[in-house]
Amino acid sequence: MVDHSIQGKTVLIGGGAKNLGGLIARDLASHGAKAVAIHYNSPGTKAAAEETVSAVKSFGAQAHAFQGDLTSAAANEALFAEAKTAMGSIDIAINTVGKVLKKPIIDTTEEDYDSMAAVNAKAAYFFIKEAGRNLSDNGKLVTIVTSLLGAFTPFYSTYAGSKAPVEHFTRAAAKEFGARGISVNAIGPGPMDTPFFYPAESQDAQRYHESAAALSAFTKTGLTDIADIVPFVRHVVSDGWWITGQTILINGGYTTK
Repeated sequence: MVDHSIQGKTVLIGGGAKNLGGLIARDLASHGAKAVAIHYNSPGTKAAAEETVSAVKSFGAQAHAFQGDLTSAAANEALFAEAKTAMGSIDIAINTVGKVLKKPIIDTTEEDYDSMAAVNAKAAYFFIKEAGRNLSDNGKLVTIVTSLLGAFTPFYSTYAGSKAPVEHFTRAAAKEFGARGISVNAIGPGPMDTPFFYPAESQDAQRYHESAAALSAFTKTGLTDIADIVPFVRHVVSDGWWITGQTILINGGYTTK
């Protein structure tokens, strides 16, 4: 019988230095992961990555940090190779890397479009590719997307639009990797109470998002708390293995598909 628990497993987290990625790293270590490889994008995030490494080690797990810009296929290949060398295997791969832009279509530049597509779609695709090449049999793969995939809204064309392909990547990968027992899913949080949210939103928009979810009154800010996303990630990379090829919106009733 296949063991789908977290205990003794090795984990690679893209964007694992802070915010949701950092909390996932801590959570899986606290639930018995043997080793966690933490990716961070730029030297400016190195200190946060090192802090997360220390936190993971405090739970008795091994921890490693690797820097790289995942908007190239080569960087994803290098990340998985380094993580596999360091940990011996990769049982669980989770990609939290993303970039937000709120801008009218008529004001969006080609540079805006290319940058968003590179971070949210291209990086996700090649992370999935390398996971398919490197995950252990019966492994688990998750990509963080956005609940805006279920919304009818202006101004997020490049953000939601560049996350949308991940749904198709996820379904294809679930079919292609399923013969090896690998489950593949995408999780779409609602607007999250992190430093990424506030710079993109006006005060009026912030107030709207803080009250838009059906359960907004029962959270600290009205927004999605990253602590409420982590248990769902843990579930789909462990006992929830039978869920595969799905995009799961977790947002307290902010939107649905």
